[in-house]
Amino acid sequence: MKILCGYNVNIDSVYRMGGAELSELLESFESSEVLEKIDSPPGRIDSKSDFAAGLAYCMKNGCGAEWLVFNPSVFEFLKGLYFEKSLVRMGGNAGIMANTLSELGASLVVPNVAVPSKTQLSLFSRKSVYFPGSSSAKGQGEAEVKSQVDEINVDKSQVDESKVDKSQVDEINVDKSQVDEINVDRINVDRIKVDASAPEQDPIHFVFDFSEGESFSIYGEQFTVPRENRFIATCDQLNFRLFINPDFDAYALQHAGEMDGALISGFHLLLEEYPDGGSYLEIVEQVLSRVLAWKAGNERLSVHLEFGHFANRKLACTVFSKFAAIVDSLGMNEDELASFHELHGIPVEALLRMDAEAVGKAASCLASLHRLRKLVVHTREFVLAAVRWDDTGSSACGCPERPELIRRPFYSRKVEIEIEALEFGVKCAGTYAATGRLDGRDFVEMEAPELQESEPGRKEVGRFLEAFGGEAAGNGAFAFRGGYMLCMLPTLLSKSPVTTVGLGDTLTAGTFLRRLELDVQA
Repeated sequence: MKILCGYNVNIDSVYRMGGAELSELLESFESSEVLEKIDSPPGRIDSKSDFAAGLAYCMKNGCGAEWLVFNPSVFEFLKGLYFEKSLVRMGGNAGIMANTLSELGASLVVPNVAVPSKTQLSLFSRKSVYFPGSSSAKGQGEAEVKSQVDEINVDKSQVDESKVDKSQVDEINVDKSQVDEINVDRINVDRIKVDASAPEQDPIHFVFDFSEGESFSIYGEQFTVPRENRFIATCDQLNFRLFINPDFDAYALQHAGEMDGALISGFHLLLEEYPDGGSYLEIVEQVLSRVLAWKAGNERLSVHLEFGHFANRKLACTVFSKFAAIVDSLGMNEDELASFHELHGIPVEALLRMDAEAVGKAASCLASLHRLRKLVVHTREFVLAAVRWDDTGSSACGCPERPELIRRPFYSRKVEIEIEALEFGVKCAGTYAATGRLDGRDFVEMEAPELQESEPGRKEVGRFLEAFGGEAAGNGAFAFRGGYMLCMLPTLLSKSPVTTVGLGDTLTAGTFLRRLELDVQA
């Protein structure tokens, strides 16, 4: 399988935050600076106290969040305090998905890399990832791809141990003249302007993992972390604009006809307004034009859009409405599904506690509003897909099921395909959580049996069967609601996860790859 991956690729600086350390950090600020922000989170970081409050809020509630950093002094503060002590690894939805696809056997993976520094490129898989260059518009064989990646002169073990040379971190190998001068034959696309004030540095996302059971104090009041999760402070000027590397842009347009699929992501990093007066609408329209151009050159190209944590609900709704009719599938977690409450009408509280009936109803309603082909919701406890089913005779949200119109031999294979793809994605995510790596399919199949099926997820499968009158299928279940077939599986969990970051992206990439393969076999 040959797959494009756009658009957000960055460096993650991952740090394990303990309760005692958080307590100490909070004590370095006046309580008046932090307490109000914990009660009413600002959702962005303009000061050091904003960062401390965001971290405390997430650890107090056991929730995850990603806040953008707008103050350069906060970036320097985070880098100086945590970077050298962190695990440095691949970050960004597109970067994580590209590595997952490469490790799991995709024959060619082409990612968009905004800042192709040695440090950034060294974090990619060495199996089938290809970085288009200005002299490589005609493509490259698999052997050449491997050779290209092997030429990266950075010892990956050093990167994993956070022994990163500062000169590498500050290096940007983007020729800005190429951005302005690129000439694409198949479509005339306006270039996304680079903010001249943007710092010339690698995009670094500071990821703070925390564990369930950690105790900490917020100015004398004791709390315990209710569940493991992470807080991300993102310093990323280029990905804020969904910057598209011109070499990737030209390659994707020229070779779209040869590709099997495309995974796009990173829209949650967009801002409603930019310092130079630009608007996110311009960027969304430009990306939309590219996807339409890819599809114009390849009607069988399967495109999946992966959501993220949008700080701006208006922006999230815009991206959803613009791409719903264009992409073949769309993915999100329960928090992101809850943000669309005004569209699907399902109570937020039920979605956040991962109630299968609520998630199933919200997913099918949201999908039917825009006639989505497929919506995948991945939670900690289970994954659920709503797949459009035109043969039910209706597509109205909440319409009663009409299974009598569906012949079992016709739908049974379709159910098997969806469940098999989801099951593979679940195995990949569980293995990655437990080990922090994916070393091919044999490795996944060897590690997955050692994982535990989510107990709450298994209970929710039972609730799903009862709520929708469904049937068991493998380790999961399926049912019909309105114009959609709902397929569900419990996740696989590790007692001592190595990481909680990138699990949704890993599940998405694994599911997407397996689904492409099964489509070809069918």
